[in-house]
Amino acid sequence: MQEQRRHQRIRFSTPLSVEIGYGGRIGHGTLENLSLSGFMLRTNLVLEVGKNFGCEFSISSSARIDAVAVTVSRLGDLFGARFQAGPISNLLIRDAMDEAIASGNASSVSTHIEQGRKIMYVAGGLNAALAHDFDYALNKAGIDELDLSAVTQVDETGIALCKKAMHDHGVNIGARSACFSLAWKN
Repeated sequence: MQEQRRHQRIRFSTPLSVEIGYGGRIGHGTLENLSLSGFMLRTNLVLEVGKNFGCEFSISSSARIDAVAVTVSRLGDLFGARFQAGPISNLLIRDAMDEAIASGNASSVSTHIEQGRKIMYVAGGLNAALAHDFDYALNKAGIDELDLSAVTQVDETGIALCKKAMHDHGVNIGARSACFSLAWKN
């Protein structure tokens, strides 16, 4: 399965709080994931598909991002949204995403095929937030190798995910960052 997303999507190691303005009401929620084009949001505020709403959030130590988004999907209290952002908002979001990955506070996973092998590339934090991505890649996509060259932070759960991939699915660990190599050795 080749990664077909237009923009990199990140997940956060701890829930990211977001303030929402919709229909004259103010609400709160958490971002499940984020890309330059949109995000998944969990909130008790009922957002109508096809309608715009305002949102404000900050990633790690980034400047506060204030954007307009349109709701594109809903499943219970989980909403998919697409940014109605301009170039300045895109730049703020991109910089904040890059900083969150570099610090290990967020993670990005993508898959690609290289010389007939399916490779899962992990950047940023290797932790429990990636359990769903690992499960999908191992059980549905059939990954042959992990590329961990861009991992910036690892916890015990991240190590356990890698061990499970190796022992239960025969996945090889290819490229490794210094951070991962140290955690793996210990």
